[in-house]
Amino acid sequence: MKPIAVVALGGNALLRRGDAPTYANQLANIKIAAAAIAEIAKDYRVAIVHGNGPQVGLLALQNLAYTKVSPYPLDVLGAETEGMIGYMLAQEVQNLMPDREVSTLLTRIEVDANDKSMLDPTKFVGPVYNEDEAGVLAEANNWIMKRDGEFIRRVVPSPKPINILDKHAIDTLLAADEVVICCGGGGIPVCKSDLGYVGVEGVIDKDLSATLLAKQLNAEKLLILTDADAVYLDWGTENQRALRNATPAELSQYDFPAGSMGPKVEAVSDFAAFGGKAYIGALEHGLDVLAERSGTCVSN
Repeated sequence: MKPIAVVALGGNALLRRGDAPTYANQLANIKIAAAAIAEIAKDYRVAIVHGNGPQVGLLALQNLAYTKVSPYPLDVLGAETEGMIGYMLAQEVQNLMPDREVSTLLTRIEVDANDKSMLDPTKFVGPVYNEDEAGVLAEANNWIMKRDGEFIRRVVPSPKPINILDKHAIDTLLAADEVVICCGGGGIPVCKSDLGYVGVEGVIDKDLSATLLAKQLNAEKLLILTDADAVYLDWGTENQRALRNATPAELSQYDFPAGSMGPKVEAVSDFAAFGGKAYIGALEHGLDVLAERSGTCVSN
């Protein structure tokens, strides 16, 4: 049986920073991702995890139109993005692989309702703003805003994933050599309660969910595709330099931004320490990243 590769697609790669949040823009990037996935799927059983930061933030903005009712919570909006992005991915991947089945699975992931991120949000969602726009929205909606590079964006809680509740279904689909789209947007955050599982108001980081999935599946490779072409030191300065190969121990010496590259580095380091091989690179260079001709490779 073919080995397993988990491919994580960043929400910012599917809808680039500063791009208009249109269907056409997302579809163009999804076509790029689908082409890489179709090639990877020739040699691997593939599980696809995607981000949803721009998309779930856009749905939250649309929520504001419902002034006479309570807005939908973030876990429900996350489930909506699983359906929207999962449908687009499934269609484009299967168009390139008509002989392979492609399934999209709504995936619940258990988190701790008291996770420290509930008090210190770091997950960027939604479109980018200038300072004036961000100030108006923050005051009107009681949002927390933080700088994301040259832009300002809303941040929300991002509890860490503990357990993938729908893993058995993922196992079953992969065993049948289906391409599986799962844990979308990091998965739907839920926690245990006296009434069973209930939703949590937050957005799980998809890179951490992808790592948890890769470990639970005993995957051979973890590939994180984003809008950055590698992991950089001194990013944004004249001294910036790309890391092409690194170990978890080496990466632990550096600080990376909590809302962007930080979770990706944590994810690949965790998987490499587990015994796998992990990669970070640009969406449009997916095959080159996996072949170690581009991006950053992390292994012990």
